[in-house]
Amino acid sequence: MSNLLIGDEANQSLAIVVESVASSLLREQPAAICLEVDIDHDIRLPVDSASFCQLIDSLLRQAIGEMSEGGELTITACESHTGVELEIADTGCDVEQRACKFPMIAAALAAELSWQNCPQGGAAVTAILPIYHQQARRRAA
Repeated sequence: MSNLLIGDEANQSLAIVVESVASSLLREQPAAICLEVDIDHDIRLPVDSASFCQLIDSLLRQAIGEMSEGGELTITACESHTGVELEIADTGCDVEQRACKFPMIAAALAAELSWQNCPQGGAAVTAILPIYHQQARRRAA
């Protein structure tokens, strides 16, 4: 993975980081996959960029792997009182027909992952990155 992010990582836009990682992965794919990122540019990266890039890379590879014939990939995020919720939805097969792998970096970030089927077909994984992880990192600095 070669995602180089420049600048103050605590103040990076989540949308820009997600778009950077996703577009890099999609360039490697022979199938046509349409990417839609719907993330407010005011949402900041909730964890360090290297760890977040590892997590998003792993989750995106799983989603892209389910769309060998092409499809649609939609990434959304919102802030809540508990942290940042990031959802990656794809038009691949249902949850019951895929291997939903829990990346080791998710545990290191105290991220909760849950998979569900999408009403229009395909599946989505939601990663909840807790706010307390970000606060603990600031105290350590």
